[in-house]
Amino acid sequence: MDSRAERAAEQIAVLVAAADPGARLGTKEELRSSCGVSVGTFNETLRLLQARGLVTVRPGPGGGLFAAEQSPMVRLGNSVLALDAQQTDVADAIRIRDALEPLLIDDALWHGSPADIADLRKLLDVMDSAVGDPEAFVHANWRLHARIAAISPNTLLRSLYTNLLDLIESHTLSVRPGPEPLPGYIRQRQQLHADLIDALDRRDREAAMKLVHAHSVGPGLECTPGT
Repeated sequence: MDSRAERAAEQIAVLVAAADPGARLGTKEELRSSCGVSVGTFNETLRLLQARGLVTVRPGPGGGLFAAEQSPMVRLGNSVLALDAQQTDVADAIRIRDALEPLLIDDALWHGSPADIADLRKLLDVMDSAVGDPEAFVHANWRLHARIAAISPNTLLRSLYTNLLDLIESHTLSVRPGPEPLPGYIRQRQQLHADLIDALDRRDREAAMKLVHAHSVGPGLECTPGT
């Protein structure tokens, strides 16, 4: 996907969030010029916005782009796009993500299959192979958590969590050590995640929730936001 089209879609999503349903946002040429993209790129932007249910396009005099009548689910997706366009602080997104994790772990305890556990153990192996590279380790960690989220049958919870993960990853420029010595800290985090997957495999809710709490209160690696 053209990143310029995505950025333009995010800009217009912010306009939609501030507009009343059915409000005229402007002509296609006015909005294309405002976004500073080519005609071809803006056509891709329009396809993205229409696929997300954010705008309607009307031809002829008085036509242009209009804020769509939005269902609650579409408004929720719009809000996530608006946050992304505003470059939400990574720490805030991580805090919200951590608050959702106990709900996802509960779902994984109830719904996780042997195949799910096998997939999680494969992702643990990827984390283990990345312990010498902090950035690779953190990205592998995010993939593990995304796979845990995929177990949940709750579409809303799963979507919220994975959108937050994507937002965090897209705005993370680099990763640097927190206050603890790096090699020991990474090994400790690797063991914590291995213990968590073992608890899911045993369907041991008490142990899993203790590990989730330890995961969220740890000092962590610091993610440097990108622009």
